[in-house]
Amino acid sequence: MLKIGVLISGGGTNLQALIDNTLNGKIDGGIELIISNKDSYGLKRGAKAGIKNIYIEAKDYTSEEQYNLRLMKEFKKSGVDLIVLAGYLKILSKDFINEFKDRIINIHPSLLPKFAGSGYYGKKVHKAALESGEKYTGATLHFVDEGVDTGPIILQKKVKVEDHDTVESLQKKVLKLEHEIIVEGVKLYSQGKVKIDGEKVSINRGKR
Repeated sequence: MLKIGVLISGGGTNLQALIDNTLNGKIDGGIELIISNKDSYGLKRGAKAGIKNIYIEAKDYTSEEQYNLRLMKEFKKSGVDLIVLAGYLKILSKDFINEFKDRIINIHPSLLPKFAGSGYYGKKVHKAALESGEKYTGATLHFVDEGVDTGPIILQKKVKVEDHDTVESLQKKVLKLEHEIIVEGVKLYSQGKVKIDGEKVSINRGKR
């Protein structure tokens, strides 16, 4: 069984999707540890499911490097195989990424490479999609590298942008897609069907 660690910053709806689908057996694994950099509702979701959860605030550390070292220590202690960034709004350090190379995935609320990088998170992504006149937007699940939202893409799913859409309505539609592909991606990873080779990800959807 896959041992999963999750990093969050907010309410944790993507986390809840992972919790539900580990408990119902769709994902061949379990969540060992949840860490949030904010005192967020996502921690309560973890506690309700009986999952170890920790609130670690970056400003309690002398540097980002020290903060990331603490994250690394906790995940290594829990023996996680995969770390999922489920609405985590901080940039991971180079050391952290190297320690868990090709074992960190992130969910992003756009069709990467569009609307990516520093400053593109939450409602800001959907606002940019609307203002640019995009006909389609969506969600992307990707491996994490040393860039921001630049790692190899695992899965994408798109939705039509309607003329009447607002930032809020678009966010709601995209969030539904996020829940779907974060579960699908972790499920495939837990089954050993996701392979990464440089910048390319291949998925074997045949039988295990």
